[in-house]
Amino acid sequence: MRAEIVNLRQFRKKQARSEKEKQAEQNRISFGRTKAEKQLTHALNEKADKAHRSGRIETDDDGA
Repeated sequence: MRAEIVNLRQFRKKQARSEKEKQAEQNRISFGRTKAEKQLTHALNEKADKAHRSGRIETDDDGA
C-alpha cells in the first residue's frame, strides 16, 4: 500500500486554474456575441417594439 505523494501547493494551483477555466467557459457562453449578432438583436427588438406601439389604441380621457 503506497500512497501517491502530492505537492499541495501545485494541487491547489491546478485546481484554481481549473475553476478559472470553467468560469471563462461560462462567460464565453453568456457574453461572447459578435458585434453583428448584437446589432441584429437590437434591430429585431426595435422592430418588435415599433410594431407593438403601432397597435396601441390611444384615448383622450385622463382616467376619470
